[in-house]
Amino acid sequence: MGHDHAHGTATHAHRGRLRLALVLTLAVMVVEIAGGLLSHSLALIADAAHMATDALGLGMALLAVHVAARPPSDTATFGYARAEILAALANCLLLLGVGGYVVYEAVRRFMDPAQTDGSLALVVGVVGLVANCVSLGLLLRGQEESLNVRGAFLEVMADALGSLAVIVSALLVWLTGWPYADTIASLLIGLMIVPRTWRLLRDTLNVLLEAAPRGVDLAEVRAHILGTPGVRAVHDLHAWTITSGMPVLSAHVVVDSAVLDSVGHEKMLHELQGCLGHHFDVEHCTFQLEPGGHAEHEAGSCL
Repeated sequence: MGHDHAHGTATHAHRGRLRLALVLTLAVMVVEIAGGLLSHSLALIADAAHMATDALGLGMALLAVHVAARPPSDTATFGYARAEILAALANCLLLLGVGGYVVYEAVRRFMDPAQTDGSLALVVGVVGLVANCVSLGLLLRGQEESLNVRGAFLEVMADALGSLAVIVSALLVWLTGWPYADTIASLLIGLMIVPRTWRLLRDTLNVLLEAAPRGVDLAEVRAHILGTPGVRAVHDLHAWTITSGMPVLSAHVVVDSAVLDSVGHEKMLHELQGCLGHHFDVEHCTFQLEPGGHAEHEAGSCL
């Protein structure tokens, strides 16, 4: 009795900031589309396309928060928390697609450059940069706690860099009339999307493949468990991540029968959970306490 597990997701605490970032992203997207069409700036159009992807990604992140908040059930024992990870994966795929499209369009513009209105592109670029900086401030803390928020943060950061590239290229076009400045900025916007997206994709796939959580060394975990008085062995030790901020661990712990009889199951469980909760960032731990010789019985019963 008294043993409780709290289920929550890291993204849920930042949903209000995600909503504000979504509103800002949509507003800047509309401004950049209009500015790109009027100024014939491919960099603005490219950044607006990326903004559209960001808006979709933020929308999916918010939808994932809503879905993830649904309580566990008999068929979904951890609830729907992993919906956040699926949304992060979808964001990665969208970002890679947009990055490829922008690079393709930039290469095509090298062969057929267009005349850009540098002054108009400059004004729109400055507006986009200011809005993106505000969004980055909103998402800064949450990106350290949630893969889903981190995906949104990286998208907005790429937008901010894109706006900066637009400003530089617009200045060059306005002051020198060089037509390739806008095209080069577009190419940079496309290329800078890929590395950050790849890192996010790698982290997301690690969660889906149930790799050990970051900062959790299973050799150290095993050593800590074996260091608990009365523990003779550990087997079937597993650690994985359900979603951002929800690492879990399970293990079968062989305890000396005399120690287990004198201490009791509840106290032994509290000692094990307190040890791991203090030394590692794993609060959801499930232990099966076994007397000596039970592991051999398990192996035989599975034949």
